[in-house]
Amino acid sequence: MTNASDRQRIWLTGATSGIGRALAERLLEQGHRVALSARSESALGELAAGHDNALLLPLDVADRQAVRQAGERLGEAFGGLDLAILNAGTCEYLDVRDFDVDLVERVFAPNFFGAVYCIDAALPLLRRARAEGGHPLLAATSSAAAYLPLPRAEAYGASKAALSHFLESLRLDLTSEGIGVSLIHPGFVKTPLTDLNDFPMPMRVTVDEAAETILGGLERRRLDIHFPRRFTLLVRLMGILPPGLRHRLGLRMTRQDTPVETRR
Repeated sequence: MTNASDRQRIWLTGATSGIGRALAERLLEQGHRVALSARSESALGELAAGHDNALLLPLDVADRQAVRQAGERLGEAFGGLDLAILNAGTCEYLDVRDFDVDLVERVFAPNFFGAVYCIDAALPLLRRARAEGGHPLLAATSSAAAYLPLPRAEAYGASKAALSHFLESLRLDLTSEGIGVSLIHPGFVKTPLTDLNDFPMPMRVTVDEAAETILGGLERRRLDIHFPRRFTLLVRLMGILPPGLRHRLGLRMTRQDTPVETRR
């Protein structure tokens, strides 16, 4: 159990499934005061059962007003925030032969704009913790897909690349305030979301492995928490290859399905 002096005030979004749930369970068991956010209030209640150190903040992160209200409630309950982990997100893949702008908007809404809304709500509370003498940290879950353009990942990869760029820029501007920023770039993790994928997922890790790696990285205040490292280092290497070579490698991963006009 964490010592009382080490207990933190934490806000975790996307708390009821996958990586978020694994993180929530560990943080609650460690004795931190954890505000849990997800869309399902019943799922949050089940997760928090037996933990009087949990604060339930059900919300859709893509709802700007709901996030603002959650931030106000969080401020009233905790005063400040020592750690914000913005983990909520979704994934849909684009079929370019049936180009779907609504799909792109659906993916960007929680993955990018939802994170921005949460940052807007969390920053005053992180600043309050800093004024109290703390060392607050803002973290967000991006993806290894942010390192490299991939087939069908136009929406998902772009939303995560936008998030990574935004947070890296924000890190530069928050350094003078003493607020740290960590980015989390997972490879494939076995979650209900990735269970829907219809393609090979090399080096996929469990949510328990992911949670342990993330919490260890946050404790060390790492700028980039990426895993599994053999996979993410390979993806990062591919991302800095000359454009022509990167294009040829990408084409090898592109599906060679029957053209849409001849399908039945």
